[in-house]
Amino acid sequence: MRSNNSYRDRLSLFAIVAAAAALTGAPATASAEETAKPICADRPNKAVSPCTVDAGHWQVEVDAADFTHDKTNGVTSEMGIWGSPNIKYGVNSKLDLELNIAPYQTMRTSGSPMVSGFGDMTFRAKYALVTGDVQVTLMPVLKAPTASKAIGNGAVEGGLVVPVGFNLPGGFGVALNPEIDAFHDGVGNGTHAAYALSAVAGHSLNAEFTGAVELWVARNDDPARPLNQASFDLGLSWIPIKDQNLQLDAGTNIGLTRDTPDLNVYLGISRRF
Repeated sequence: MRSNNSYRDRLSLFAIVAAAAALTGAPATASAEETAKPICADRPNKAVSPCTVDAGHWQVEVDAADFTHDKTNGVTSEMGIWGSPNIKYGVNSKLDLELNIAPYQTMRTSGSPMVSGFGDMTFRAKYALVTGDVQVTLMPVLKAPTASKAIGNGAVEGGLVVPVGFNLPGGFGVALNPEIDAFHDGVGNGTHAAYALSAVAGHSLNAEFTGAVELWVARNDDPARPLNQASFDLGLSWIPIKDQNLQLDAGTNIGLTRDTPDLNVYLGISRRF
């Protein structure tokens, strides 16, 4: 039997190779019709886009650097996620399958040494119910507890997101993401519900850049410590005219409640193959 460390090392290597492919990969081999439309990624916002990957094609969306800072009651905590790819495959015109891997995470709390390790893996699927100027998608999510003990909670968790999108005139777009999850209790072996809703408005600034503003709210009914979170988020993405299969993005999330991390900043890259 292989050890968990060997298993995680292989997954880490796979994730690094996938990230490198996204960063330096050759131009995509999609059809002329598919490459004529810009890549549609789930970045840079918290809200998931309702679009699915074209049938028979791959898409890799990499959280290249993601840093979170928080200070509560005099205690400072920081978390980093580095080179985390979300790998997608288009099964048909309505369905894609997705795997998110966090090969390396770091956590530091004032007064304690930094801990680091492999993170949890997340499996997702997107099924498009409605397409066109109004889009509705179902996205079930399942988290596999592959993280080291210092990083994860060791529990299988899951939920359902319903991405809804509206294409509006003048280069505007609006997306809503209602979400419900089943999370492991902070104390004991029970399970509790959590809810989230994000609303994002985006606008094409020119032929290549798109800016977005987002409001995210969440309620976690953990009996050990219920959480009420909210953030105001800003995102910017760039899809070069000469390569519609590539997107670079950056953003920041600003916490609005005591339970929400004060600041999150990130950089990402996505490529369609």
